[in-house]
Amino acid sequence: MAAPCSKIVSRPWWQFIKNVGWTGLNQTVVRQLSRNNACGAAAQTKSKTERIPSQWKLHGAVCLQRLPVISQERNPIEDQFAELIHQMELERSLVSEHELRLLEDAERVRRKQAEDYDSDEEAEYGDQETITALDQEDAWEQKLKKFQLAPRVSDLEDDHQSVGRCLGDSLVLLTEETLGQEKVWLLPQVPWQAGETLRQTAERALNSLPEADFKATFLGSAPCGVYRYKLPKAVRTESCQGAKVFFFKALLSGHPPPSQNGPFRWVKKSELPDYLKPAYLEKVNRFILDL
Repeated sequence: MAAPCSKIVSRPWWQFIKNVGWTGLNQTVVRQLSRNNACGAAAQTKSKTERIPSQWKLHGAVCLQRLPVISQERNPIEDQFAELIHQMELERSLVSEHELRLLEDAERVRRKQAEDYDSDEEAEYGDQETITALDQEDAWEQKLKKFQLAPRVSDLEDDHQSVGRCLGDSLVLLTEETLGQEKVWLLPQVPWQAGETLRQTAERALNSLPEADFKATFLGSAPCGVYRYKLPKAVRTESCQGAKVFFFKALLSGHPPPSQNGPFRWVKKSELPDYLKPAYLEKVNRFILDL
């Protein structure tokens, strides 16, 4: 430790002050330049952001689904499985009250046919006519013959404007929109407005449908999908190249009229390729479940 200290002491005092001064000055200048560069870069980035508007318009869309009203018809494998489960439950089940009554009636008939039958044993029933379990089964058979099941296929199967079609399938609402000079089928959508969330935009898209009064329950506030498309060249500008559509899922609630007039269609998932463009269909198929 003595050698370095002696070297420092042996130096002239003005050289020592000069070295220390220049070192502090250099650090101060470097800090100041770094701050200036950082502030300049931030200001330049902010000015660029303010000068360049987005070339993509935001839209909010709603995927409104009507869930199945009745269960779908079973396939042959489901029929075999249901029959197997029914047989297993029958084998493991206990005797019901009706089956016990059938056994009692059979025992009573056996006693009447016996040679040592005593009619006093049936005195407890008096003169009242006895209704056996077989009589009840006959009455139930007559009621069953008069009962008619409601038809599974309605008269509105081919009416794509009716929400009462295809009761065993899930339906999706489509609307007809005009893009440039072309009319296309899309999920209901409207442009986003400042001051509202994208979910509020999707709700407005549903409420703005002409001649329609749909009540829906939205499933969350986060979009379930997004689709980006470019506008036709005839209407494309430098400030607007296309749109980004954010989809929100909703379920139909309440009991709307079975058939309504308007530029919309209720379609099954298997029918979507007949209405939607391939690129648009690819995005929509990701979040639509064929229940």
